Amino acid sequence: MKIKKVICSSGKTGFFFDDQKAIKAGAQNDGAFYKGNPATPGFKSVRQAGESISVMFILENGAIAHGDCAAVQYSGAGGRDPLFLAEDFIPVIEKYIAPLYVGKEITSFRELADMVDKGINPETGRIYHTAIRYGVTQACLDAVAKSKSKLMAQVIAEEYGTSISQTMVPIFTQSGDERYTNADKMIMKAVEVLPHALFNHVEGKVGLKGEKIEAYIEWLRNRIETLKPYAGYKPAIHIDVYGTLGIVFDNDFEKIASYVANLGKIAAPYELRVEGPVDMGEKDAQIQALKTIRELVESKGSDVQIVADEWCNTLEDIKDFTEHKAGHMAQIKTPDLGGINNSIEAVIYCKERGMGAYLGGTCNETNRSAEVCAHVAMATSPVQYLGKPGMGVDEGYMIVFNEMNRILALKDVL
Repeated sequence: MKIKKVICSSGKTGFFFDDQKAIKAGAQNDGAFYKGNPATPGFKSVRQAGESISVMFILENGAIAHGDCAAVQYSGAGGRDPLFLAEDFIPVIEKYIAPLYVGKEITSFRELADMVDKGINPETGRIYHTAIRYGVTQACLDAVAKSKSKLMAQVIAEEYGTSISQTMVPIFTQSGDERYTNADKMIMKAVEVLPHALFNHVEGKVGLKGEKIEAYIEWLRNRIETLKPYAGYKPAIHIDVYGTLGIVFDNDFEKIASYVANLGKIAAPYELRVEGPVDMGEKDAQIQALKTIRELVESKGSDVQIVADEWCNTLEDIKDFTEHKAGHMAQIKTPDLGGINNSIEAVIYCKERGMGAYLGGTCNETNRSAEVCAHVAMATSPVQYLGKPGMGVDEGYMIVFNEMNRILALKDVL
């Protein structure tokens, strides 16, 4: 079966593009907006509407395979590709990507994915924007699945030698700034990993000594105990601090480790994961920092897990963080890795080497990218999979929960 045509349409995402540099510098919330001037190239305001591009392959039999190009909320930060706007990149896809696939025989996913993921943009001499590679490879996977009348998860399992999970992968949900009300939603729905909590500002959210995080963890622990939906409910607590502990403790790793270990005591009996304790501004320093913090936390007898995020963007980055044991877990932030083939390989690589694999992404994705990544999760079995898009809990959780349950229902039928 061949691909007859490639069609693009612009779309919206489930959240926003946020200028992380401006926010860290002190931009203040103003309703859904932020006050202040942008600090990252490409941004017209500190927060602006998220955009996506749907890439649709029309197949010979009339079926339509599609994926969504999307970029992370904090585009342009931490070594990531620049802001992804539909009007800028639809012409690129139509001019350079579509000709690669029109008339192409549908073979394997890996072959189709490599065409865009390893392709070079003639205008720049560089690989294509991560968002383009992300969305087009989703369409490639869907095309192979439709040509074989199989689930996307089945295609992945066959090509990569994995087994589809017999149970749903634990879902990690994001609260955004509504970290209290949304935590209640998570507890009500018995979410297995919660709440993210968006601790991205020292004075307003973290506290000058970290006291606001401590108070929140204590509140959350008590809330779970009070509202738990069933007797055995024991979720993991996972917070993202966006490097702010480095600011609070002036990158003193011993103090950071002591603080994190104490958070673990406050969170008990629930497991605690702390994502992005520091942001060292470049990859090598970040690897060494997370390696050191992990070792110090372990030396204190704490079971708190350190999660890598910033500067751990590509498949090669994830391999490097894993080899140096820079943290206990790595977020595989799917849009940052470009083609979803890279996310698949990243989960497998982490699992084979004892690094926790968190198949993540961003609130700034779409329902389609979340559904496709659910197939990646079910075919590779990471420690957890992000409920996305959005920060409202209900919508993102519903999308990934329902898609994984559909896979479970269909995997032995097709």
